[in-house]
Amino acid sequence: MADYQASLFGQRVMLRPLGLSDFGAWHDVRTTSADWLLKWEPQRIANQPDPTYDRDAFAIRCSARQRERQLGTGFGFGIFVEGQFCGEINISSIQRGPFQNAYIGYWIDRRFAGQGIMPEAVVVLLRFAFEDLHLHRVQVSIIPRNDASRRVVEKLGLRNEGTALRYLEINGVWEDHVRYAITSEEWVQRRDELAATWLTTPDR
Repeated sequence: MADYQASLFGQRVMLRPLGLSDFGAWHDVRTTSADWLLKWEPQRIANQPDPTYDRDAFAIRCSARQRERQLGTGFGFGIFVEGQFCGEINISSIQRGPFQNAYIGYWIDRRFAGQGIMPEAVVVLLRFAFEDLHLHRVQVSIIPRNDASRRVVEKLGLRNEGTALRYLEINGVWEDHVRYAITSEEWVQRRDELAATWLTTPDR
């Protein structure tokens, strides 16, 4: 397994793996933005400790992400702006062989939404996916009515490949998801444009 850099950088954002020292900031953001976030996430398994409130559960979560990184099956990052934790982005379910595919997921603190932070973070992670991991295809799946999340990929011009019916369990319901994708060929064609817009230009 290659020794990939732990932190990734855009113009404003830094992406790095979360550790136990981030528990306080994680707890603050997850509790403050609970009503904004939980309706878009899988239902938590009953009788299992919640990493939002349980420091040991958060440590286990961080260890699981580190193990994925070691195996090359996934890379999870906290999103930081001027040193402040404001969300997460991850690339998961990495598949090699003839597929060379992975999935991006993300969430952001409500207080930071609408500031162009997440599109920038996605471009940083796409650069990592295609230029460091050498994947061929990256997908993002979003509930159709999640307008805020869809705006991120639509700002970036990711290709809409249609709707997958009852695709994922979200908050106890099997939800349809719109599937967006970009391939390495598209990345090569568009990386300079995306970098100029999201990684080097101060005005959004």
